[in-house]
Amino acid sequence: MQRKDDMTYWLVANPGAGDGQKDRAFWLEKLAGAGISNPECCDFQEQTWEAQVQPGDVVMVAGGDGSVNAGARLCLERNAILAVLPSGTANDFARNLDLPEEPADVCELVQRGETQMVDVAEFGGGLFLNVAHVGLGTLPVRESQGTTKKMFGRFSYGFELLRRVSAKRGFHAEITCDQAFLRGRWLSIAVSSGAFFGGGNEIPQAMADDGLLDVIAVKPRPLVQLLLTFLMVRFSGKSPERTSTVVHLKGQRCEILTSRPKTVTVDGDEAGTTPLRVVCRKHCLRVIGTTVVSTGETASRQPGLG
Repeated sequence: MQRKDDMTYWLVANPGAGDGQKDRAFWLEKLAGAGISNPECCDFQEQTWEAQVQPGDVVMVAGGDGSVNAGARLCLERNAILAVLPSGTANDFARNLDLPEEPADVCELVQRGETQMVDVAEFGGGLFLNVAHVGLGTLPVRESQGTTKKMFGRFSYGFELLRRVSAKRGFHAEITCDQAFLRGRWLSIAVSSGAFFGGGNEIPQAMADDGLLDVIAVKPRPLVQLLLTFLMVRFSGKSPERTSTVVHLKGQRCEILTSRPKTVTVDGDEAGTTPLRVVCRKHCLRVIGTTVVSTGETASRQPGLG
C-alpha cells in the first residue's frame, strides 16, 4: 500500500466546464483547506506530464463527464486513482459515487483516500463511464430548455426527446447482448456502464460496479404510449424489461449493427458511427468514493472495496 507522503496529487481543471465558477483557483482553495496543498496543476491539452504519473498517484479532475472520461483513461494507463471534483453541468459519473454536494466535503474525501473499484465500458479505441447512445438519444441535452424544462425539471431531457418523435420514425438495427439477439426498428438504443445519464436520469436497476452493461432499446410507438412508458419507468425506478415499447438487456458484451451508419455518442461527445461493439471491464478503475449507487429498488450500498 502506497503511503500518502509517497504519492503525488495531480489537478486537472477544465476552465470551460459548467458555468466556469469552479475553476482551478476555486479547487486549489478548497483542497488546501482539506490539507492537500500545492498539487501538480496540469492540462489534458499538454500531455507531457502524463508519463510522470505513477501507480497510486491521485489524478483529481475538475470538470464534466468529458474531462472525467479523459482522467479515467489516464488512470487506467498509469494505474493511478481517479478523484472527481464535480464541476460540469451533468456530473453523471459523480452521481454513481454519491459524492457530497459541498466542494469542501469532496476535498476532505479525497484527502482521506477511501476508494472503490468501478467498471469501464470499452469500445473500439475508446471508453465510456456513463452511456453510449445510438438514435434519438444522441440529440444534445441543451435542447431541453424553455417551458418544458421549467415544468418538468430533470425529467425534461426525456420529454424533450419524446416531443421530437413521430410513430413512423426509427432505424433498423440488430442488437446482440451476450446470448440475447434482437432485430427490429428502434428509436433509440442506449448502452450503459453506469447508472445515470443526461444530468441525473436513471438507468433502472443499474450500478457502476456490477460488471454488466445495461442495454435499453426503445421501439417506435405513438407519442402517448411512449410518454406513459417513460413516466412508468421514471417514477417506479424499475426496468420494464421486454414490453411492447422498451427492451432492457444485461450482459458483459454487446454489439449494435445498423443497416446504415448511425452517429454514436459516448458520455455526451460524438464518437464515430455504428457498428458499435462494447465490452464491460469489471472493477478495473479505482476511484475516490465511499459508495457505489444502485438505482431502482435497491438503495445505495457500500461494497467495501476500499
